[in-house]
Amino acid sequence: MGALVRFVAAALLAGATQAVAQPPAADSKDVELVAHHDLDGNGDGGEGLAIQQRPDGRRILYLAHEGQKTCLSILDVTDAKAPALLNQLPSPGPGVARCNSLGLAGDVLAVANQTREVGQKPAGMWLLDVHDLARVQAARSLRELSFAFFDTSGPQSRGVHWLWFVDGEFAHLATGAADFRPTHAQDDQFYMVVDVRDRRRPREVGRWWLPGTRTGDSCLPACLPRRQTLDDGYRAHDIHVYPQRPERAYVGYIDAGALTLDVSGISEVRAGRAQTFSPRLVSRLDYSPPFPAWTHTFQPLFSRGLAVISDEAVSDRCADAPKLIWIADLRDETNPTIVATAPPPQNVSALCARGGRFGAHNLHPNFPGPASARLENTFVGTFFNGGVRIYRLVDTPLRGAPPRVEEIGWFVPAAPARNPNGVIQMNHAIVDEKGLIYANDRAAGGLYILRYTGKPPLD
Repeated sequence: MGALVRFVAAALLAGATQAVAQPPAADSKDVELVAHHDLDGNGDGGEGLAIQQRPDGRRILYLAHEGQKTCLSILDVTDAKAPALLNQLPSPGPGVARCNSLGLAGDVLAVANQTREVGQKPAGMWLLDVHDLARVQAARSLRELSFAFFDTSGPQSRGVHWLWFVDGEFAHLATGAADFRPTHAQDDQFYMVVDVRDRRRPREVGRWWLPGTRTGDSCLPACLPRRQTLDDGYRAHDIHVYPQRPERAYVGYIDAGALTLDVSGISEVRAGRAQTFSPRLVSRLDYSPPFPAWTHTFQPLFSRGLAVISDEAVSDRCADAPKLIWIADLRDETNPTIVATAPPPQNVSALCARGGRFGAHNLHPNFPGPASARLENTFVGTFFNGGVRIYRLVDTPLRGAPPRVEEIGWFVPAAPARNPNGVIQMNHAIVDEKGLIYANDRAAGGLYILRYTGKPPLD
């Protein structure tokens, strides 16, 4: 009997210890889980999600991966409650190249390649033919679907980290290049425009970099102060160019803040009256210092004369906090002004202590395609271990006053046991025209399809 008692006591103690070690349970408010897919154990989602609405009614989701093993997952999400994995394509440079970002225009998919170190290959952008779904399902490599590979490798280049491709004509890249020599190793990616109207022969037609980031620039070295901690370089990240305002590019430039560029010269290239053009700076909203740097996404809300700007959290346990979402007034585009911030969650202290990253990251991009929501009064963002969070701009009775920002919903999945630190790290999210949210985990959790159920509309 004594042995039995000792056995039961040991089992209870082990169970109690195991319970303490379990990752946090799922937490939500007015957001429900529609479906989850672990992507067959390759659940490291990157910053690229896009839905293709096919003529036969099927809906195909393309998901870019964070790591250097898997490049691309293709899922049938026609029935959002039962997503089906159709294919996974490996990295074209296993252990070397990641496919962090993608863009979709009709039947053409652009996929980014960034290498672990400068000077490696493949580094650049793939243009893929995704017209024939049977061919997409049967493919075993990017090359089997390739129109072309636009090479941006070089001795001081890691290639393309992020791209924007929505009009089928021009791709907008955050990239290095063979002829670009940065003044600092962390300044290696700039804004490049690539004409892809000839699918087999894409060509660069424009570029812009922050003065001082290229060797030989005149404002060296004092124009770009270097912080001693948490500095991650003056380089391009997100680039948004919308059909509502095709003459402007909205660029998150990490340490340099949120930049508005005049890209009206692209119309001369489009018309055949020029071979190249030079983007020009319209304004730069720089709020670091006093706040930490790492401006990630610059998302205009055209009907409101506002923009939503996110700063990426890049350190564990909030070591680089606060990484916030800002609301800027863009009515005078030469003088953008911060007018509000999204409030942090009430349990922010617990999230910071939980492990992994917590803080802002990606925002739903208002893609112009038929399978994307165009949100002007709400915005959806990913917050790593803070999950997916939804905010609404609430106008005040005072005419002309900036809106308040209210959190109206969130969903924090329970992390799979294989996630590092035992916490979720939600990385990217998009919203379709039906209001469904597609989000992925950066570590291992895969794809989550969510539905907002609150009373204020997701609009």
